Amino acid sequence: MSMGQECNKLFSDEMNTTATQYWQQLQQVWPQSEHLLESQQSSLKWVFGLSDFVATQLIRHPHWIEWLFAGALEHVDRALFFQDLKAKLATVTDEEQVKRILRDYRNKQLVCLAWREFSGRVSTEASLLDISALAEALIISARDWLYQQLCQQLGTPTDRKGNPQPLLILGMGKLGGRELNFSSDIDLIFTFPEHGETQGGRRSLENQQFFIRMGQRLVNLLDQHTVDGFVYRVDMRLRPYGDSGPLVVSFNGLEDYYQQQGRDWERYAMVKARILGEEIGYNEALKDMLRPFIYRRYIDFSAIDALRKMKLLIAQEVRRRKLVDNIKLGAGGIREVEFVVQSFQLIRGGRERALREQSLFAALQTLVDIGQIDYKSAADLKHNYCFLRRLENCLQAIDDKQTQTLPNNSLDWQRLAVMFDIADIEQFKQQISQVMAQNHVQFQETIGGEESLDNKHDDLAQLWFAFDDEDGLSIVKQYNANESLWHAVKDWRVHLRQRTIGPRGRDKIDKLMPTLLSEVSQHRTPYKAFSSILKVLDKILTRTTYLELLCENPGARQQLVSLCSVSPWIATQLARFPMLLDELIDPSHLYDTTSLDDYPSELRQYLLRIPEDDVEQQMEGLRQFKLSQQLKIAAADVTGVLPIMQVSDHLTFLAEAIIEQVINQAWQHVSKRHGVPPYLEGDQKGFAVIAYGKAGGLELGYGSDLDLVFLHNSQSNVQTNGERPIETGHFYLKLAQRILHLFSTRTVSGELYEVDMRLRPSGSSGLMVSEINRFDEYQRVEAWTWEHQALVRARMVFGDNALATKFNDTRDQVLCQHRDNAELKQTVHEMRLKMRQHLLKANSEFFDLKQGVGGITDIEFIVQYMVLAHAEQYHELTTWSDNVRILAQLAELELLPMQQAQLLTQAYCFLRDESHRLTLKDKPTLVAIDDPKTQAYAVPVKQIYQQVFDLTSI
Repeated sequence: MSMGQECNKLFSDEMNTTATQYWQQLQQVWPQSEHLLESQQSSLKWVFGLSDFVATQLIRHPHWIEWLFAGALEHVDRALFFQDLKAKLATVTDEEQVKRILRDYRNKQLVCLAWREFSGRVSTEASLLDISALAEALIISARDWLYQQLCQQLGTPTDRKGNPQPLLILGMGKLGGRELNFSSDIDLIFTFPEHGETQGGRRSLENQQFFIRMGQRLVNLLDQHTVDGFVYRVDMRLRPYGDSGPLVVSFNGLEDYYQQQGRDWERYAMVKARILGEEIGYNEALKDMLRPFIYRRYIDFSAIDALRKMKLLIAQEVRRRKLVDNIKLGAGGIREVEFVVQSFQLIRGGRERALREQSLFAALQTLVDIGQIDYKSAADLKHNYCFLRRLENCLQAIDDKQTQTLPNNSLDWQRLAVMFDIADIEQFKQQISQVMAQNHVQFQETIGGEESLDNKHDDLAQLWFAFDDEDGLSIVKQYNANESLWHAVKDWRVHLRQRTIGPRGRDKIDKLMPTLLSEVSQHRTPYKAFSSILKVLDKILTRTTYLELLCENPGARQQLVSLCSVSPWIATQLARFPMLLDELIDPSHLYDTTSLDDYPSELRQYLLRIPEDDVEQQMEGLRQFKLSQQLKIAAADVTGVLPIMQVSDHLTFLAEAIIEQVINQAWQHVSKRHGVPPYLEGDQKGFAVIAYGKAGGLELGYGSDLDLVFLHNSQSNVQTNGERPIETGHFYLKLAQRILHLFSTRTVSGELYEVDMRLRPSGSSGLMVSEINRFDEYQRVEAWTWEHQALVRARMVFGDNALATKFNDTRDQVLCQHRDNAELKQTVHEMRLKMRQHLLKANSEFFDLKQGVGGITDIEFIVQYMVLAHAEQYHELTTWSDNVRILAQLAELELLPMQQAQLLTQAYCFLRDESHRLTLKDKPTLVAIDDPKTQAYAVPVKQIYQQVFDLTSI
């Protein structure tokens, strides 16, 4: 009896229906199917019932069937992959034909490998080797063909001694470990040995430019979706600097990057790195160069902490993306097994050469040999890993999809059960759960697990178990708490009974609440803290994973209590965006505020986890990064780690990093469709962003919008160089529209920033993006005095050097224009009165920190007036765009008395600090009119304002 006949007994009606439909399609396109042996027909129907991918490919290429039955299913010779492809590509010169050959060969071989996997003809370890060998053959064959073609077209890249230079490809991840998934993407890094120039072409080309062109075409050969499908989805984001780095770098470039900027996660990734293809003379040099970065000379226990943090990031991602039943990223999944093995490799690989293995199987055996893991634990890990990897392969081979999530439909569960020869699907699910549970235990023992909760019910924890008012009020009295706390607890319990949260959620709430109340009791105002926390809990009641996070992670829970007790604004943010709770897991990470210069690189690293073609997830990623970083800044702010000036610096530099990333994403989107202006060179964009107001003055607050102006240096009557060319001015308009779209679109995590464009030339009626010379003309000839005031606080936050120089020249010259002093005073003061009339929020009982007399805006107007009045004589007044440094200059130049300048600076910092403080308390920026601290600054500010503007009163 054939495999098909034997296994068809397990087929459900749904699987038989699927198999019959595919069989009928095959008969229509390939009448020869009737001449197959009965056993062969049965086997075909069997595999049709198991895999849409195999069925679709064989219906499209029925001539493969004879090849399969002629022996291909019985034996796979991996060496033939290279030989076959070399022969097929030997005489081909057309790139489109190469794409067809590669895709057909990939699909043909994967049909065979999937069939062998389904039927149990091959071990999991051998199957992973087969898939990896196929991928390597396809990648290297494409590389070698393309290298030969480009050398003929452009010349051969050589070093300074004339030696030809090759392109080396590092296979990362499971490709590097020869453990590739059936339908995985491939992570690659391209590199070449030495800089130099091409020889033999019509003109010389730098080696890096040659290899970048080659790399781009190689990715296209493999990744592009054609009518024949694709070869592999190629991910190049593991290269130095990710998307913002060059596609190909030299050995020296790699070494410099990893020595100076290499991160822990890159060390982890490099454990699997393997040079693909045969030795071509430079392999050992590249290995020797990378080894010190990956493996430390000493026993490196810091790797454990790094891996633990990486696991936390993965856990956060699982929650954010709502990944359920994920056999790769879930607890006890494939990734945890890899972490167990690779933790030992990173810790001891510097001393134990045998551990420097890309293969998990080889590394695991070495760990047994050197006594780091006992035989039984290793055997269990290997067995469970193979089980999950086979399950992963079978999942992906059903329809050639990159998935590690268990099915959500009965048909695919039935298919998997047949592949694993298990009749009872529930039994199969139970086996999967047991395997992952065993893995998770070993992961916890190796990497470290979550701490258990302390369930002592003392202090105010007893409130959760109080039956009535008598009990509750007695407890709060005993611990000197406000009676309102008991009423809040009682009302919350009533609220819970009205919510549908399920038994699991209720169990978690009953476990969590006593501990929370106990921790709240340690704070000065338990009621306020508890009320803020309830805002958060109310939003996560139906999201059990977050309740579990707070139950099982004392650090996260304690941070929730601490932050919510001092800042209702933080509580509101956590309630609106529960994914921010993940940031509370590691307190040392939470309060380790990102360095000012590191925001761009941190953002790039953050976005590496998101497919670059997934625009919605990229937008969501930007918002999540902003929210998480704002939370870290706020946490450092409310705990006194950051003074006010540094808070604003951090918020401003964060915004600048996001602006840069938004522009790059918008540029990629628009240029992909229309090309780019042909006169641009290298990474030039001919585009600039000018920040005004708080962003321009490095004084952003929580929730500040961005006052931006867009400039470009487009050449008139020039078209872009893409498939759908447009006039360059129109190109920059589309770019600006796309940027605003990325900023303003509201996703799950809200709006990125509110962008105000009203300071552009001609305001709301003006063009969205201005040509730099037109901007210069407008500022010199047409702009109003208030627009020149705004220019005092303007600076470029993104742009090419040429645009920066032009903008700075315009700003300097406009600010240094001659002005009639009396007229200037009157104009600026009248604008201040008009602004106060429209924007003042306070009544007679309150003082508005920003718009009130003697408030923040009065200080800003003093500074702006002084710059416009004196910059003609003192050009250095145009150097800075922030008020504090301008005030210091005014004092140094003796344009303001030192005492007045210092007082204005102190008042400005105090009033802004108060404004931040009230924002974090979720209150309007108003204080009592007779507040002595505020009036101690507001009164002298008012007096200085009157003196500067020659007024008797304001």
